Amino acid sequence: MSRQNIATATEWEPVVGYSRAVRVGELVFVSGTTATAANGEIVGRGNPGEQMRQCLANIETALQAAGATLSDVVRTRIYVVDIVHWKIVAAEHRRVFDMIRPATSMVEVARLIDPGLLVEVEADAVVGCGRTG
Repeated sequence: MSRQNIATATEWEPVVGYSRAVRVGELVFVSGTTATAANGEIVGRGNPGEQMRQCLANIETALQAAGATLSDVVRTRIYVVDIVHWKIVAAEHRRVFDMIRPATSMVEVARLIDPGLLVEVEADAVVGCGRTG
């Protein structure tokens, strides 16, 4: 079975030793993804909704690089630094996944790798299973 590692230009991948996403067969695993722009800057400081939008956009880019789409996502995991923001974060998740309905979890964590980050999201997908209704 073949393995494809997908990398980006973020500073953390070589430091930690991980890939943005890994595809093995038809399975795609997207690493914890934060609200960073292509240049590494944090998007939406202080705004959990904007950060969630950027996380999901970054996940979509990683999925596309692996030959998958958001419709192929079967599981997400959402980490927030303040659970009080759950409705704002959930609304963005629903905006993208309302018709797809992956299994998901949302948990509060003490902190993320940078104090400006409020949300981190992981995603698992099965290429070609795309559900649109």
